[in-house]
Amino acid sequence: MTTPDNTSDVPDPTDTPAEHTGVAAQDWARASADPQYRAAVVDLLGALAYGELAAFERLAEDAKLAPTLADKAELAKMASAEFHHYEKLRDRLTEIGAEPTQAMEPFVAALDGFHRQTAPSDWLEGLVKAYVGDSIASDFYREVAARLDSDTRGLVLAVLDDTGHASFAVEKVRAAIDADPRVGGRLALWARRLMGEALSQSQRVVADRDALSTMLVGGVADGFDLAEVGKMFSRITEAHTKRMAALGLAA
Repeated sequence: MTTPDNTSDVPDPTDTPAEHTGVAAQDWARASADPQYRAAVVDLLGALAYGELAAFERLAEDAKLAPTLADKAELAKMASAEFHHYEKLRDRLTEIGAEPTQAMEPFVAALDGFHRQTAPSDWLEGLVKAYVGDSIASDFYREVAARLDSDTRGLVLAVLDDTGHASFAVEKVRAAIDADPRVGGRLALWARRLMGEALSQSQRVVADRDALSTMLVGGVADGFDLAEVGKMFSRITEAHTKRMAALGLAA
């Protein structure tokens, strides 16, 4: 899953030096004694695992649209990185006694629906989707990671590492806009649509899973309260605006 490299000034809840408390100060062995917390983590890892698998498939498909052999090879490399992220999540689910396919299944319809509704029509739209859409998801998972036990938090942050798509997308999109400024308007509209669809999709996923929603709005150790959820989405929106600027697009 891609992670932005042009939004370093956006607050990242996982980067704060404050000492972890509650579940965030525990390891998996201690935190998983709470069955509700364990269920929330299985859901979270299942959602992430299917997201990585879908990203692998999408990047492999997008490579077919690449205008040059070098671009095709670059996307293939990124697709491979996404698949390795999927394997880490799959192996962790197995390790904690969850069946990976069953953990992923609840999220297939929502994620597949998002990708159907946001199928890019060309190479540039595919790049913007990977950069903007995946980064919104990464921001969401990073927010959640700050409330997780140390073992799960480390894994989640590791699979959110940038595969290289961020700088690649920025370079290619900005070059295309420089060559033809009219492209910018079309891609800006596309990115705004992606933002709306991505936020709606993440909200639907959480709402459909009791353990995840409980963890986010309170009830599992250091969960978010409703006010904090609002602040979280404000931070995600702010990061999106900065990414749009990095692409040379108006938010």
